[in-house]
Amino acid sequence: MALQDLTPQLRTRLSRMERAVGWFVFLATALLLFGFGYYIYHTAERKGWFKIKAPFFTYVQSSTGLSVGDPVYMMGFPVGQITKVEPQKPYEPHNVRVAFEVLDPFFRYIWTGGSYVKINAAGFLNQRQLEVTRATNGYAICVTQPVSIHALDEAKNLMAAAPGDWQLAQDVFNVKSNLIFHAYDHLEQVFNETNAQLLATANLESNSIYIYDKTVNRKRIVASWDGRFHHYKIFKLGDDTAWLRAVEAPPVSDQLQAMVTQVQQALPNVLALTNKLAAVLDNAVNATSNLNTAIVEARPMITNFDLVSAQLREPGGAMVWALGTDGNQQLQGALTNANALLASTDTNLTAILIQLADITSNLNAQVQANTNMLGGISKTVADADDFVQGLKRHWLLRSAFKNKATNAPPATKR
Repeated sequence: MALQDLTPQLRTRLSRMERAVGWFVFLATALLLFGFGYYIYHTAERKGWFKIKAPFFTYVQSSTGLSVGDPVYMMGFPVGQITKVEPQKPYEPHNVRVAFEVLDPFFRYIWTGGSYVKINAAGFLNQRQLEVTRATNGYAICVTQPVSIHALDEAKNLMAAAPGDWQLAQDVFNVKSNLIFHAYDHLEQVFNETNAQLLATANLESNSIYIYDKTVNRKRIVASWDGRFHHYKIFKLGDDTAWLRAVEAPPVSDQLQAMVTQVQQALPNVLALTNKLAAVLDNAVNATSNLNTAIVEARPMITNFDLVSAQLREPGGAMVWALGTDGNQQLQGALTNANALLASTDTNLTAILIQLADITSNLNAQVQANTNMLGGISKTVADADDFVQGLKRHWLLRSAFKNKATNAPPATKR
């Protein structure tokens, strides 16, 4: 049916339907384009397409387990990915060169004072991964501040135009290779009048220094620290990368092979030890059998010991066990006789003392009655002494009364 054959009402409805379908197609296309753009933006943000990427490289012994696109880790976080794995030329001292990128802000943790690359095992199928360690001192290896080379006069003019903004981008040594200025030192410190003599002794190439403006930042890496020359190396766009030292652990397969080799070498000793253990167990069985026999033989002795201990626990059991059943009665009798002996001894001693008192009383009475007795006794004693002294002086008996030598100490003089 031709459009001219339709009624005006149908033509009006058809035109409205066409406009509605057109708007629907337009909105669906707009939503599809918005979703596709959001997906691209989210993917770019997730993969760091909008972030600054710091290029690094390192050398490893083997490329086993390392592939392009593998993540690079720092402190457990994925911070970048491997961009290239390639062998070196035959005359190069290294085997494999691995290039990788580290995203912002993680490349700002990589400093000269301790950052390096660890090649860690990541599984049992020879997978390996790169882990970059962070440092806390030294110089930042990659920077976004543009570094430039200027003569000393030009550097002074720049410092005067923007005080406090310009800093050194190199270490400055004197002619004796002594460090006199550090990188990051402000130019005001370098050109200070007190340091003029130090600056005069500086060993500068072409009388120029590497400096940078700390207020200027680029959206890419523009320089990296070159430890050989002690200054920042200016990047040529897409041409240079920064080197990091690698610490490579042996692959898991090599470690397993070394373990198997060690087990094979130790296996004869293990078998010998097993034989010795079997002999020890046999000896232990024999010793257990002999111990069982000894216990059986010692059972009567244990029974007798139990009986003896039971007797000793009874009241007076120790005395009965030591002296026999009649020992207690005999000991009781001996104690009775000893008690009687002590009683009779006490009585006899009393009688003897009474008799001694009577004798001394009679002697005292005789002395009191005869007053000349003591004088006679005293005279007798004095005569006896004179007689002995006379004998000592007689020539025949003099040798009998000599004094014997003693060990007495000599008399001290006062």
